[in-house]
Amino acid sequence: MTRVLIALTSHSQLGDTGRSTGFYAGEAAEPWSVFTTAGYQVEVVSVAGGKPPVDGVDDSDSAQQQFFAEADLEHTRTAAELNAADYDAIFYAGGHGAMWDFPGDKALASLAAGIYENGGVVAAVCHGPAGLVELRLSDGSYLVDGKNVAGFTNAEEQAVGLTDVVPFLLADELTARGAIHHPAADFTDQVITDGRLVTGQNPASARSTAIAVTAVLTP
Repeated sequence: MTRVLIALTSHSQLGDTGRSTGFYAGEAAEPWSVFTTAGYQVEVVSVAGGKPPVDGVDDSDSAQQQFFAEADLEHTRTAAELNAADYDAIFYAGGHGAMWDFPGDKALASLAAGIYENGGVVAAVCHGPAGLVELRLSDGSYLVDGKNVAGFTNAEEQAVGLTDVVPFLLADELTARGAIHHPAADFTDQVITDGRLVTGQNPASARSTAIAVTAVLTP
């Protein structure tokens, strides 16, 4: 059976704004729906383990209803507790919290690198590609170096008024690691597949990004 991990941030504070953040509900729920419908075994991992903070919940959304009913969010494990050989793909969900704790989680980066080097898929959507910023392969190179990617754009960050709040601009950091970032119009569905790396631009891209992952995983 194909096994997929969805990675979630554990960071709950939106800089010094006094506002809360976390993983963005739809960016985990939509992929969960796509992957479970495909017959995959899906698990959740978080930076700190336990119950991760969540943002953007829509109680009327059927995919979110399914996700919160089926995913064990009270007892998520950390990357250090998992073995890359057990998984065929990892999907970094976004939410602004990811900007603070995804890059510094060395265990999560190591897990994702292991999955990728075992022939698996690494995917991320919206701010989820923050997890790719410090993701190095065993030869020391950045996974995104020379790869075509999508991710939350500078224009979108400006549109939501958080350019001066986030610790860095995601598109700029991906580009600094050698990635070729492709921005589409603000908040439109944009997915880029480059081999076994699949990335989406924003919340509207979550389902499409997951579908693109299934396409790569299907022989």
